Amino acid sequence: MAKASLTISSRNYSSWSLRGWLLCKFAGLKFETVMLPPDDEAARAELLLLSPSFLTPCLTYDGIQVWDTLSIAEFLNEVAPKAGLLPAERADRAHCRSICGEMHSGFANLRAALPMNLHAHHPSFRIWAGAQSDIDRVTTIWREQLARSGGPFLFGEPTMADAMYAPVCTRFQTYDVALDPVCEVYRDHILALPFMREWIAEALTEPAELEELEVEF
Repeated sequence: MAKASLTISSRNYSSWSLRGWLLCKFAGLKFETVMLPPDDEAARAELLLLSPSFLTPCLTYDGIQVWDTLSIAEFLNEVAPKAGLLPAERADRAHCRSICGEMHSGFANLRAALPMNLHAHHPSFRIWAGAQSDIDRVTTIWREQLARSGGPFLFGEPTMADAMYAPVCTRFQTYDVALDPVCEVYRDHILALPFMREWIAEALTEPAELEELEVEF
């Protein structure tokens, strides 16, 4: 069996690390998690959205290095096609790739205004218009896709789409974002997954290292 490891930057702050880790778990991959030191400048730049590119998470598989979360997802789909990271039907695969790409390249206001922080909880958080428009688009995607698939995951069974949107579920909880019943059920379902509970439990043991993301709003 190929040796695999996933390098991540932070369980508490890094939404991209969570996505990569969940993809590996959904794929059934046996891998070692390697944490970058908290003083790593490249990782810090990524977490603070100061980096033009994201080099973590980085998957090393049988000597092959793959970074960028979408690249990891497609690579894992090749390595473990039976895991179902992409739906079986061609039209569903196209739609899955599209909404994953939308998360990968969009929602900048949401990322900046509601940074991932599993330690924090901000009841009655004030959400500005730019972030609200991103939230509205995310919840539209969820409602439409859950109506098509019947749930409980976006495409019925766990796919790369659920991994891509899982960090948003944590943000909605951290910042007390009001959701319609359908989206609230989906958020809670994702947060209750054993893999998510494992990740969150580990994140809560990490010290708060980034003062910029620990501001009292």
